[in-house]
Amino acid sequence: MSIIQRLKAVGPGAMVAAAFIGPGTVTTASVTGAEFGYALLWTMVFSIGATIVLQEMSARLGLVSGEGLGEALRERFDNQIVEYVSIFLVVGAIGIGTAAYETGNILGGAAGLATITGIDSTVWGVVMGLVAGLLLYTGRYKLIERALVGLVAVMALSFVASAILIGPDPGAIAMGFVPGIPSGSLYLITGLIGTTIVGYNLFLHASNVQERWSGPEDIGHSRIDTVLSIIAGGVITITIMVTAAAAFEPGTQISDIGRMAEQLRPIAGPYAELFFSIGIFAAGFTSATTAPLAGAWATTGALGWDSDMQSTQFRAVWGTILGVGVLSVLLGGSPVQIIVFAQVVNGILLPIVAIFLIYAMNQRDLLGEYTNGSVANALGAIVTLIVVWLGVRTLLSVAGVL
Repeated sequence: MSIIQRLKAVGPGAMVAAAFIGPGTVTTASVTGAEFGYALLWTMVFSIGATIVLQEMSARLGLVSGEGLGEALRERFDNQIVEYVSIFLVVGAIGIGTAAYETGNILGGAAGLATITGIDSTVWGVVMGLVAGLLLYTGRYKLIERALVGLVAVMALSFVASAILIGPDPGAIAMGFVPGIPSGSLYLITGLIGTTIVGYNLFLHASNVQERWSGPEDIGHSRIDTVLSIIAGGVITITIMVTAAAAFEPGTQISDIGRMAEQLRPIAGPYAELFFSIGIFAAGFTSATTAPLAGAWATTGALGWDSDMQSTQFRAVWGTILGVGVLSVLLGGSPVQIIVFAQVVNGILLPIVAIFLIYAMNQRDLLGEYTNGSVANALGAIVTLIVVWLGVRTLLSVAGVL
């Protein structure tokens, strides 16, 4: 397959990348780079690999079964109590996650536009919400996909350019990929993993591959799309961490991602500030669009509602999630606190969704010859165990036990 053909396969995976490279990624990566320098770059290597493992399963499930992850889970249980509890956990986790992320997505994207234009972020937040709503209301998957893929490209160019202008130390970058856990860094390690391995993206991917491709014969295209897109998204996150690590002394506290862009001006000039601000906006808008979309597919699938993008029920779900985000902008709040908290919550809830996914991927009546093999199960189990361990450590740390 030629390079051009590989790039043409990019689509659903790029939407997943668009979803996890939101202001949450920008914030968490910036906070991590400013506080711990390059020391936690290695975390992204694990995050990228783990995300590819889980997202490949999700896409394969959607292509082979013709069902979304929510639908597959709803139909797997004979015991009604177990079924209802499972649906409650999935809808609750995804609903909380997408609503929390949506608030951060709009606030973060608006902060980027406010830095560029000088217009208050509240105004931009409402505008972003309206534009995202109009795009989703069209119900046209190809239009939404193209818009998001284009913005991911803009985002990548912006953050890479910002990193180049800041002039990082290549040797220090290389040392950052050597695993180590500095004192007090576990909270941010969990956040970095949580901002990349996003639970609702598993629902998004299982559904959006069906809009792009027709069935099992396209699994090869889907895998290429998944691997290229997730790696590209991870590299973008790394460039953000590198930018913050190069720009600030270790231990620097960042309280506002829009202000971080402003702080780059005296260090690397106005263009670094401009590029970083554009990147923040693109990250916010893409995630503000994909989070409601993922939430709608997860909720309608789990509840057995109509999952057609133009159905009233589907629009009602994403409209509610988007509305929560816009309302939060009008009520005010701290973007960094909201976004980082959302990352950690996702890191704790993710194991529930990951366990459900691996369970579904081993149902031969659902997937036939495309069920997980021993290698896929082993990799999935390793990823899930590590995520569970990090979630438990975070809870114990918050409780003051560790």
